[in-house]
Amino acid sequence: MSQEPAYKRSLLSRLVRRIIVWIYHAKGWKIEGGLPKDVQKYVIAGAPHSSNWDFVFFAGATEVEGVHPSFMGKHTLFKGIMRNFMFDMGGIPIDRTKRANYVEQIAAEYAKRDHLALVIAAEGSRTTDGSWKSGFYNIAMAANVPIVAAWVDNDSNTLGFSKPIWPTGNYGEDLAKIAAFLRSKLPDFERYKVLEAQARQLVEDAKAKS
Repeated sequence: MSQEPAYKRSLLSRLVRRIIVWIYHAKGWKIEGGLPKDVQKYVIAGAPHSSNWDFVFFAGATEVEGVHPSFMGKHTLFKGIMRNFMFDMGGIPIDRTKRANYVEQIAAEYAKRDHLALVIAAEGSRTTDGSWKSGFYNIAMAANVPIVAAWVDNDSNTLGFSKPIWPTGNYGEDLAKIAAFLRSKLPDFERYKVLEAQARQLVEDAKAKS
């Protein structure tokens, strides 16, 4: 089992990767805390998602780390002339018309691969106040893989990754661990304060129900 394609990577995908790495270095980005070396499958939950450039710098960092991350995409994008390019770039097609939901489809993908680092913009959109969606967590639970939190500081052109955080099934408490890590990197960043408050509320709500 492997995440490497059976065919030769297209010239376009190789060119795009080289351009991404060039931009990453040209902008002077640096990594603080690399990706795990002893874990081959994990979910990378990144925030903030403030611009489309986030993906470029993040992709450049993972290339430097020697990791080819994957991402989810609508299955219709993996057809015709775009098919090989999408797969080359790490795309995983998600078919919303199937009975199995996207979490089940991704969990099945983890099960049949030796290596898979799935990138998810945990905030969901650039317009969020900093609250996270639970999709990344549900995938990690279903696939039985850890979560690696990724942070970005556009002011210092720095990004980094946490050590693997294994989900326990208690979303609020695990989100609090992630929030604590992110705030240790950018303590005054407002979105991370919102995330911390979200986690705290989830923990309190869970206690109230028990």
